[in-house]
This record gives sequence, structure tokens and C-alpha cells, in this order.
Amino acid sequence: MPFPFEIPFDQVQENLDSCVDDVFGALRSEFLSMPKGEGFIEYSVFEQGYEALKRVTRGFRELSPDSVVETVHAVPVALVVLRAMLGFTPPEWAYVATQRAGFEVPQGAARTLDRTVRLRPVTPLHSSGGITERRIRALVTTACELLKEGAPQMPGTLHRLDKADTKSGLASLHPLADLGVPYAMVLYERFLGRPFAGHRDSVSELVGDVVEAAIEAVLSEAGISFRKTKRAERVAGFDQAPDFIVPDEFNPQVVIEAKLTEDDGTARDKVTRVQHLGTLSTQGRQIHEPPRFEVIACIAGRGFKVRREDMKKLLLSTRGKVFTLANLDRLIECSRLAQFKTR
Repeated sequence: MPFPFEIPFDQVQENLDSCVDDVFGALRSEFLSMPKGEGFIEYSVFEQGYEALKRVTRGFRELSPDSVVETVHAVPVALVVLRAMLGFTPPEWAYVATQRAGFEVPQGAARTLDRTVRLRPVTPLHSSGGITERRIRALVTTACELLKEGAPQMPGTLHRLDKADTKSGLASLHPLADLGVPYAMVLYERFLGRPFAGHRDSVSELVGDVVEAAIEAVLSEAGISFRKTKRAERVAGFDQAPDFIVPDEFNPQVVIEAKLTEDDGTARDKVTRVQHLGTLSTQGRQIHEPPRFEVIACIAGRGFKVRREDMKKLLLSTRGKVFTLANLDRLIECSRLAQFKTR
């Protein structure tokens, strides 16, 4: 059976349900894999930081801020390990450090420091005695204090340090560092925090860029002029800028909306955006006149497979021009983009 973008629009309208089935059949979920991205730390590197901390603290029995700071300068990834022990994000750590150390650690500076370490995890940090070193000391001192204190008793609430390794201060750390942690506890804390949550959040934009990168490659290979818009960019003629405009915003002939989502709510938002573009393309046109520009949707992820009615709206708004990663190689030949192909 042909895909909706391969048949006339009147046939799409007549066979809308089967067209939805065709698109659903070409969609696949991408949630099982994530890009590592710049700054990803392999376990072997992370372990270097852990072992360095373990050695300098005698198995986490003596948490001296001075010795830990020295270790962080020698093996910077130890700072990431220390943050993982706390279970904090960089901004959270900065906030608590500012409150407890009496020295301001801006949350943006904490993010920058964390990224610097992740990019060069085993390259020693330059010790200059400047503002960055004072921030590191404030973070480390706060971490040492919190790890010694453990979680306070707070009836009716779950304290962030109420974890297997930090609940009772250093007394919780010793057996875990020596013998490991029961698997059931690992699973329980993973259940509370989602596996790979921090990394998933840090590469969320890279995940979303998969479809855009594929479109860009197809257009470039065909020598088609296009304008790729930036996030929240203002573009004349569009109250919400589409992801791609061919050849440009001054003479739009084809607009492309791209989205990968595993969430049906996000998918619905994208469908609404495409519907709006479809309405915009026919503004001021008679019924028998073709749209001012062609609207194309390139989608991926299971989020678009949840609501059939939303997919019907997407097909009608694009006049059948809905592509997935599985058939993106047909993008040019089955759309008005073929008119702009130069190679």
C-alpha cells in the first residue's frame, strides 16, 4: 500500500483511517537508546574518581574538606562522584553550599564547573586561588558536612539524603564502600529516581535533534536552499516559526515541522502547531486555489501513535505529507521540494 504522501489528497480524505494505519506502521519508538553527547562520562572514568575519593578518605571514614579538595584538583571527576553521592543537581548543590558555607556559589557557575569537569574528567584543574577554587571549596565543604550528618528525622516527608548510602551519615557509607549495596535497595532507589534520569535530561535536546538532523542531511544532499530556524525565533510572516522554510522566509514554498516525542501530550502540541501552519497556508485563498506553501510534518517516536484523531488532523493539515524516519528518503520526490532540487 502506498503511503499518504504518495497519493492525491482526495484519496487521503476518502481513506483517512487506512492512512493513519500506514503512518502508525512506519513509526518506531526511539526511547530505548540515547545519544551519549559531549561530556558523557564512561563508567571506567567515573570509577577513577570514586577510587580516588575512597583512598583519600580511608574508605569514607575521614571526610576532610582539604584532602577532598586536593583530590578534586588532581582527579576532577571526583567532584561528579561527590555530587552523585549527595544525589543533587549542580544548581541544587550550589544553593545548599551558598546557604551553609556563607559564600555565594551561583547556580550557573555550578553548571559550568560541572560541564568543565565532564568534558575533561581526568585533566587536573589549575589551582589559582581564584573565585573558582573558592567555589569548589564551598561545594566540597558542604558535601562533606552533609555526608557526615546524614538525613534528619522529618515525619511525613522524604529527605533527599534518606538514601542507603547517606541515611545515617558516615555509618551508612562504610558497609556500602566495603561490601557493596543490596540489589533490592539499588532497584528501590532507581525506582524513586528513574534510571539515567540526569543523562536523559542533559541530552534531551540532542534526542529531539535526531529528526531535524536527518531532514537537514536530506535537503543538503539534494542541494536545496533552506532556512533552519532557531528555538523561539521570530520570523516575519509566521507567529510561530516552523523548523524549516524552503527556500527562505521571504518566499516560503515549503515549511517543515519536525518532532520526535515519546509523550502523547507533546505530540498533540506539535499537531496543533502543524494545524495552525495549514490554516496559515490557505489564508486569503479560494477553495480551488492551491495553498500558498506546502506544509510537511516529519515525525518519530511512540507519542504520535497514541491518538488516532490527532494523526487524522495531522494528515489533513499537511494534505497527506506526513513522513517518518523510516521513509524520509522519499521526502523530496513526494513533495514540492523536488522543484528546488539542484543535484
